[in-house]
Amino acid sequence: MHSHLLPGLDDGVQTLEDSIDLITQFSKLGYQKLITTPHIMSDFYRNDKDSITNGLLEVKDAIKKKDLNIELEAAAEYYLDEVLMSKVQNGESLLTLRDKLLLFETNFLTEPFQLKEFIFNATTKGYKLVLAHPERYQYLIGDINKAEDLRNRGVLFQINIPSIVGAYSRPIQKFAQQLISKGWVDFLGSDCHNQMQMDILKDATKDKYFVKATNLALMNQSLIAL
Repeated sequence: MHSHLLPGLDDGVQTLEDSIDLITQFSKLGYQKLITTPHIMSDFYRNDKDSITNGLLEVKDAIKKKDLNIELEAAAEYYLDEVLMSKVQNGESLLTLRDKLLLFETNFLTEPFQLKEFIFNATTKGYKLVLAHPERYQYLIGDINKAEDLRNRGVLFQINIPSIVGAYSRPIQKFAQQLISKGWVDFLGSDCHNQMQMDILKDATKDKYFVKATNLALMNQSLIAL
């Protein structure tokens, strides 16, 4: 429910061939469905519904031709900035996961001054917020109480599988493991951009904290159409 597999839209895969290659590997790992989530950042990745939908259709057509038994959908990973704040406040339609689950990220260093206002406004508009990779934010790593406060405000947490095995850094790994131990994980996501991360995903399945995370009451399964 978090990956970057539509070619040329962001810092994820750049070619259709690479996209299909990674999706094929996901299928072999047993994944039934992928909801890929291109970045939407007003100053850098200016994607919108049209660009993401067009990219999705291209990849789905290639999947069909390859006869791959895997479902593909698309949403977006929104960067919290003034543009997103405005879209929420104005009631603009956003690309979400099922049941208005809105995947968002923030800068990695400091807590955005508008974070709590955004949570209140988005929740008031009926969105269920999912914070992408909370284990990677320095302002949370340094203060577990801030993470607890976000959960108390109804924010769901999505952990990157590579974080669990130390792909980003030891402090990030330790915080991911801490969140798992507390049961503060609602979704696992790959955040897969490339083959290197795919290789890490394959190895992560053997890790004890990955197994511990999969035994939590994760919401991933709820995103598969019945």
